[in-house]
Amino acid sequence: MAEIVFEELVAAHRRELLLHCYRLLGSLSDAEDVLQETLVAAWRGLDTFQGRASVRTWLYRIATNRCLNALRDRGRRIPPEPEPPFKPPEPSRRGDVPWLQPYPDTLLEQVPDAAPGPEARYTASEAVELAFVAALQRLPPRQAAVLVLCDVLGYPLGEAAPMLGTTPTAVKGLLQRARGSLDRHRGEPPAPGTARERRLVRRFAEAFSADDVDALVGLLTDDAWLAMPPAPHEYHGAAAIAAFLRASAAWRAGRRLRLRPTRANGQPAFVCRLGGAVERPAGLIVLTLHGDRLRGITRFLDDAPLRYFERPHGDGGEGVV
Repeated sequence: MAEIVFEELVAAHRRELLLHCYRLLGSLSDAEDVLQETLVAAWRGLDTFQGRASVRTWLYRIATNRCLNALRDRGRRIPPEPEPPFKPPEPSRRGDVPWLQPYPDTLLEQVPDAAPGPEARYTASEAVELAFVAALQRLPPRQAAVLVLCDVLGYPLGEAAPMLGTTPTAVKGLLQRARGSLDRHRGEPPAPGTARERRLVRRFAEAFSADDVDALVGLLTDDAWLAMPPAPHEYHGAAAIAAFLRASAAWRAGRRLRLRPTRANGQPAFVCRLGGAVERPAGLIVLTLHGDRLRGITRFLDDAPLRYFERPHGDGGEGVV
């Protein structure tokens, strides 16, 4: 009987708790582990739940603190740096978030459409974009937790403070410091699924799969970047990105990358397969759009997350290229 009651309490919140853990950890696989820890802790503490806060708030408190514990106790489990199959150009810089993973829109669609509280400053789409999630990873963990609780979920200071075992004054200070960093990462992408987005994504797919570097460069913003987690290499600016793409195309020696459309983090994405005698998985590309241009290309080299993208999830505007 107790198991049935518990399942009824948590069932409606599982997907949003998974997304919450992902925002704080940047890794879907880590988020799944911490969600399980959260549910075990909630089950064990069910007798102590006194109803002073809602079940949702109680679960968010447990999940947030479990995420903070994971970040503190485990540290960041830096994945081994992959060995490139060719000599790449010198990167513009080395990235500092190698554990970042994509979040499939098929899971986002399962999150209840709960309106955030009046304190929220970010829309649901902004708060899951890759640039936002990556920026959260660069904040001190408690700053990131406060920003997500207050500016994404909309909890007022007085409710967020007891969730973290601190005071509203302390939460306010953490929030002010976090906001100064995160606001710099806000962009202006076209609305998902619109003709404007489909047109830009199609042009990218055609240029990228054909190794037409000049056409691809013509789609980039002045501050465009290319990142390849878990590899730390990042290329910033059209010239640096073009140099890397040409080196990559030369190594493939005519073997085409086939792109299958999907979506991740609310953004257009492609599952990649490398042609040859036998096709093989070749990671995932997620595009960050800004107006009518590409601001970011994130090429995830780890094939493990591809299990979440097994089914095509295009928006009707692109096909396999």
